[in-house]
Amino acid sequence: MQLTATDRDMLAGASGEGSALAMRILVETARMLGAAELLDIDSAHIDGCLYHGDSGALFAEKLVSSGARVRVPTTLNVGAIDLLHGGRVRLAPDARDMARRMMSAYVAMGCRATWTCAPYQAGHRPGVGRDVAWGESNAVAFCNSVLGARTNRYGDFLDICAAITGRAPRAGLHVTEQRRATVLIDATHLPRAFLESDIAYPILGAWLGREVGSSIAAFYGLGRPGEDQLKALGAAAASSGSVGLFHVIGVTPEASTREAAFGDRPPERIVTLTASMLNATRAALSTVELSPGDPIDAVAIGSPHLSVEELRQLDRAIGARRCGVPLYACTSRHSLGIIAADGLDGRLKERGVVCIADTCIVVTPILPQGGGILVTNSGKFAHYAPANTGYDVVFASLQDCVDSAIAGRLQLQPADPS
Repeated sequence: MQLTATDRDMLAGASGEGSALAMRILVETARMLGAAELLDIDSAHIDGCLYHGDSGALFAEKLVSSGARVRVPTTLNVGAIDLLHGGRVRLAPDARDMARRMMSAYVAMGCRATWTCAPYQAGHRPGVGRDVAWGESNAVAFCNSVLGARTNRYGDFLDICAAITGRAPRAGLHVTEQRRATVLIDATHLPRAFLESDIAYPILGAWLGREVGSSIAAFYGLGRPGEDQLKALGAAAASSGSVGLFHVIGVTPEASTREAAFGDRPPERIVTLTASMLNATRAALSTVELSPGDPIDAVAIGSPHLSVEELRQLDRAIGARRCGVPLYACTSRHSLGIIAADGLDGRLKERGVVCIADTCIVVTPILPQGGGILVTNSGKFAHYAPANTGYDVVFASLQDCVDSAIAGRLQLQPADPS
C-alpha cells in the first residue's frame, strides 16, 4: 500500500496510541480489500455504538483511554437505550450499564449524540461526490443513492477507526467505475396509483434486495419519488439484500440520464417489473396470514426513523381517535425536538402513541415479552422483527397500521399493484 507521511506517522504513534490502533485496523482492512491507498473522508456515521455485548463497549473505552478523538464530523447510530424516555427498554441492569457506558465512550471521542439511523434527517448531509465512512445499512444506501456521496458499508468497528484517522480505503463504492449501474429495472408498467401509495417503496426495496443482491440497479419509470419514499426503498433493499447504492433515472444525483447511470455502457440485464412480482414480494413481508378483524398485539413504524413529515402524517392518520393497542413510533430526538415546538409530541402521546427515541424496537427489548402479532409498514422491521423480537409480522400501509392500532384488530385494505 502507498501510505502518506501522515499515515505512517499516525501508524507509528505520533498522534497517540488510540489513533495508532485505529490506523493499524484500517490499513490491514484496506490490504484485505486490495486497496492501493487510503483517501480522506469528510465525515462518518457510526453503527458500532449499538451494544451487542461487553467486548464492543470495552473496545470503545480502550480507544477513549488511549486518547482517540474523531478527526471529522461524526454522527452516531441508534444505541440500545432510549435516553429520553426512561423505562422503555427492558435490558437487564448489567447490560443497561454497559450499553450506557458504550454510548458515553463514543460521545467522549467527539461524536455527535444524534442516536439515529437516519442522520441525513438530522443535518448530516455530505455533498455529491464527497467521500465519507458511514455505517448502518439504510444510511449507507441513502448516502450513496440519494445524496450522491460515496461510502462503502463500514461495519463495526471499522467505522470509528475511519472517523479517528479521517481516512478510508480507496475501494468499492468510493471508486467511480464501481458506482455504475449494471441492471436496468423497468417500472413503466406499474400503475401510478401503486407508485403513489406509501406501501410501494418498501415492497420495491424488498424485491430489489432479493433480486440483485449487491449489484447496482437503476430504476426507470418510477416518476419522482420523495426522500421518505427513497429512504424506505433503500432500507428494505439493504435488509433483504446487500444493496449499498441504487439509481433512479431522472431523480438521483448520478442518474440524470440512463447514459449517466450506466456510464455510457449497455445494461448487463434488464428486468421488467410486473404486478405479480410485487404481489409475491408483499406477501413475503408478512410471516403470518390473518384475516381482517383478527386480534393483534402491537403496531410499530419508523425503521428507518420517522421524519418530521412522517410524524405529521401519523398525526393526520390518527385524527381524534385513540389507540387500542400500543403504536410504537421510532424516531430521532432531532425530529421529536421539532414536533415538540407545536405540541405534536404531546398529542401523539395522549392518543396512545409510544414514541421511541435513540433506538428502535428490533435492536433492544421494548415490545412486551412473549411474542404476538406485530403490524408494520416498514420493510426493514418486517425483515428483522420476527427473529429479533419473537413477534410474527403483518405488513400493511400506514393507514392500515393506524386503523389496526385503534381497533386492536387487523384492518387491512386490498392493495394489489395490478
